[in-house]
Amino acid sequence: MRPPLAFAVALLALSLSGCTRYEYEHEFWLKGDGSGSLYVTGRPALWAAFKGVGRLEDPEKTISNDALKRLFERSGLRVRRVLRTRRSGRTYYFVSADFKDVNVLGGTAAFPDLTLALLPENGQLRLSGAWTRPQPSLAVADAERPGLMAVRFHLPSKVYEHKNAFAGVERGNILTWRQDVAQGLDGRALEFGARMDRRSILLTTVTLFGEAVLAAVVFVALLLYLAYRRGRRLLEQDARSRAPRS
Repeated sequence: MRPPLAFAVALLALSLSGCTRYEYEHEFWLKGDGSGSLYVTGRPALWAAFKGVGRLEDPEKTISNDALKRLFERSGLRVRRVLRTRRSGRTYYFVSADFKDVNVLGGTAAFPDLTLALLPENGQLRLSGAWTRPQPSLAVADAERPGLMAVRFHLPSKVYEHKNAFAGVERGNILTWRQDVAQGLDGRALEFGARMDRRSILLTTVTLFGEAVLAAVVFVALLLYLAYRRGRRLLEQDARSRAPRS
């Protein structure tokens, strides 16, 4: 799915009250080279608690679109959109951005709550990491504790195994991990991991398509060759039958 369409899907997900809703969510669209796009959604208090932006005592007034844009830009991402939205009477901030290397995101200004690695392993790729609140000792209002938090990865290739993804492998290459917001605020790590093919699904599809086309071309060429041989043989037989006999 292309990033603009992925953005539209993300906004649609925010608006559907009947679906599972996450109060703090990271969604990654990874490519095989480690680059990709991400979408982060959360209530102001959770942005403050997990990422240190704004002030916990008054997150609604101390977080802004510009502050979030600067936060992600300091981490080397290209910010595409920052939105302030409302859902069920509550404020949420949504950020979409592109990154060049997922391995350098953890521990940066925008991701003090993240450890993440995507590394080659025995001819495949290994994804591992966790989300952990940097300072769980800082108090957060009880009203901010209900709900779920999640991290979702749209992986570029076939998934061979995963580390306890909530719903297993979804739609071929999507993995989601989730836990209660209260657990995250108390400092419990949301761990994730997966092992996947190094070849992207697109490359595999193109390769299979190319192989199928090549096989079809070879088959047609063989049929033409056999037809040519048969036609030539018939012509030779006809020529011999017409030749005058001595």
